Amino acid sequence: MRRRTPAGLVEAEPGPAHHIEFDGRPVPALPGQSIAAALWADGVLAWRTTRVGGKPRGAFCGIGACFDCLATVDGRPNQRTCLLPAEPGTTVTTQEGHGRADLAV
Repeated sequence: MRRRTPAGLVEAEPGPAHHIEFDGRPVPALPGQSIAAALWADGVLAWRTTRVGGKPRGAFCGIGACFDCLATVDGRPNQRTCLLPAEPGTTVTTQEGHGRADLAV
């Protein structure tokens, strides 16, 4: 039986894969894929911890409404990974708490 995929249904042929970096390791990504989608596709389910209790969080709504997918992207904390494209060379790090550990708040 042939496996149906979203790309197959619309007869899309994405360009060659590239890599982003997540917590120091390469993660494959396709052109047009969001950071959250690339992480999910690689088996990464959490890339943030909550301010209170340190509970793991990742993508929840996938459309930028819930803020669960926040991460530090290219040194900028609190970036919604479901809305940002996984560009070649993008660096993503797990965000702890409010993402401002370097600030005296």
